[in-house]
Amino acid sequence: MTSSEATVAGAGNSPGSAPAPAGAGQDMPRAVSVLVFFRDRGIFVLWGLLIAVFAFWCSPYFFKVDNALLIANAAALTALFAAGVGIGIMTGVLDLSLPGTAAVASCVCGWVLTHGHATWLGLAAGLATGVVVGMVNGLITIRGFNPIIVTIGTLSVLSGLAAVIAGGYTFPGLTQLEFMGTHRYLKVGDSFAGIPAPVFIVAAVFFVGTIFLTRTRDGIRLMAVGGNAEAVRRAGIHADRYKVLGFVLSGVLASLGGLVSTAVVTEANPNASPQIIFNALTAVALAGVALTGGRGSLPRVLVGALILATISNGLTIRGVQPYWATVCTGALLLGSLLVERLLQTAVSERLMTANLSVHEKKV
Repeated sequence: MTSSEATVAGAGNSPGSAPAPAGAGQDMPRAVSVLVFFRDRGIFVLWGLLIAVFAFWCSPYFFKVDNALLIANAAALTALFAAGVGIGIMTGVLDLSLPGTAAVASCVCGWVLTHGHATWLGLAAGLATGVVVGMVNGLITIRGFNPIIVTIGTLSVLSGLAAVIAGGYTFPGLTQLEFMGTHRYLKVGDSFAGIPAPVFIVAAVFFVGTIFLTRTRDGIRLMAVGGNAEAVRRAGIHADRYKVLGFVLSGVLASLGGLVSTAVVTEANPNASPQIIFNALTAVALAGVALTGGRGSLPRVLVGALILATISNGLTIRGVQPYWATVCTGALLLGSLLVERLLQTAVSERLMTANLSVHEKKV
């Protein structure tokens, strides 16, 4: 969220709070407000509809607490990587090296743990890997290179490095990380199995990330750089510094995703799965994060990841082949881009017709 997005002009959020401009129909501000609502809140409506459909279609197995925890746990990894992709895009860059960062962080942590070092040291080394990768990506990109090409090259390098660290194999038996993987907390006897550890990690990451992006000076500047880097420079702010920060945050979240994945399977794997970036991009697109940067919301990114997990879970319960979930994911990606374009165009046309200037208020 940029500071210029902090207020919605009379028509944008509260249609009745300000009179319509001269010559404009009284219903025009309301039309704009409805379109903005569906653009920015439609993902919550979509998730609610999916839950209602699957609760009926997959009755009585879907609408249960245990199944809800399964969905939340399945969405956790996608949510972490989607947060990394989302923050990068909000900053104005697209980091495609996340699978490689996750693989290297996982292998670095695995190497440290299998050589008898403390668990905290292995986790710190894995997270530090994400910081280093993010800084390298950022420092190269601010020299004028295309971030997509840079991160594709970095992905190739990191995939090779992960294999080198692991010697072409894996690091199995990493049971030291169970506390952040397969372990469940808040158990209540036999009546409640507990909440999986990754759910707590995701909740903490998205809570802190949302506060950072919406309530701190650096977070607001980070979003402003994604919206208009040149305007930020003219305001006397070091835009390149915030672009590097965006890459670093993206790298840290990717490495955290790699560590959580390692904890879940108790094995560090050097293979960088492209499915990671595909699912993350789909969740971000569903969330309505502007691919041009400067606009987005982490809570909506989280809901995007939950939507993907909900679809996969519902189809599994119904016994539908898993590749149909991949088909649905791809269709959602294309559909979300189309809907975003149509809504944005409709809002712009109505604002021009009504001669309005609306600034949205984000969650």
